[in-house]
Amino acid sequence: MTSESFELGLNSFGELATDGDRLLSDAETVRLIVEEAQLADSVGLDVFSVGEHYRDGFTDSATPVLLAAIARATERIRLGTSVTVLSTNDPVRLYHEFSTLDAVSGGRAQLVLGRASATESFPLFGYDLADYERLFEEKLDLFMRLQRQDTVTWSGTVRSPLTAQRLHPRMPEGGIPTWIGVGGSPNSVLRAARYGLPLMMAIIGGRPQRFAGNVALYLRALEQYGHAPLPIGQHSLGLVADTDEEAVETWWHYWQPVVADLARERGFYKPTRERYEAEIDGGALFVGSPETVARKIATMARDLRISRFDLKYDIMRLPRRARARSIELFGREVAPRVRELLTKEPTHV
Repeated sequence: MTSESFELGLNSFGELATDGDRLLSDAETVRLIVEEAQLADSVGLDVFSVGEHYRDGFTDSATPVLLAAIARATERIRLGTSVTVLSTNDPVRLYHEFSTLDAVSGGRAQLVLGRASATESFPLFGYDLADYERLFEEKLDLFMRLQRQDTVTWSGTVRSPLTAQRLHPRMPEGGIPTWIGVGGSPNSVLRAARYGLPLMMAIIGGRPQRFAGNVALYLRALEQYGHAPLPIGQHSLGLVADTDEEAVETWWHYWQPVVADLARERGFYKPTRERYEAEIDGGALFVGSPETVARKIATMARDLRISRFDLKYDIMRLPRRARARSIELFGREVAPRVRELLTKEPTHV
């Protein structure tokens, strides 16, 4: 990997923003995301991705529709998902949605497939969490066959069989760029290698270097399965502001209540100020001035041998001005500085 090929992108979960003291509506936030993708395109970022969630305060439940709107509002930025919950999607419908998105966008579509850490989609769409592994494994098998084969005959236990089925509109030969998202499970790492798919690591807490073992496992498994080296990416949260102090204080104000809720719901660590500052200094929060954030990303590129970094820039109630400034600084100052740092001291990949 060269410094010029290192990719930097943004992830949105469609979290509600504020404008002054006013909380934007769902519809206003959806339109804001389109505007933010336009800004990301204009400042030269490589990828803009949207998640998939089904809970209060999130507006990313119809990701392909939102990405299609973004496609018509942008020119060159690649469009993807920060996670698509494949387990509760139908692979045939997903193929149609993303082959259409790829056509509308002129070949800019991609996606990250995951099993889901937030599981609201399971009861919403009538799936049983007891089938968590089987749903993902069978649907991944079908989805990759649909991408890689001209006609597909398939049978399994999670949906009706297919016989010599050819879908339209067609994706390009071989399909579109498809990553496997992992939160730390070695089985997920091995699955990505087995299918010959790039690896996207969601690192949202703790020291990111602890994922180095998963990187080594992935690279060994790729070789054992006979695949050439493939890209490895990192998804983490953060905010870029003009100064370290501004970034740290702004993000703390909105991060603390979100993590407090996660601590109650899912057993996350308690969001003390001490833990917060530790996450910025050596953990998974990328919060600071452009120079601070760029140096931390470059360190991750070397330590984890990543070739792509995605910043999850929105968090509940973060003001739209802070969101916009973060995007602007990330594209205009962080991205070129990361590439400059990697030119001076390249990664191992």
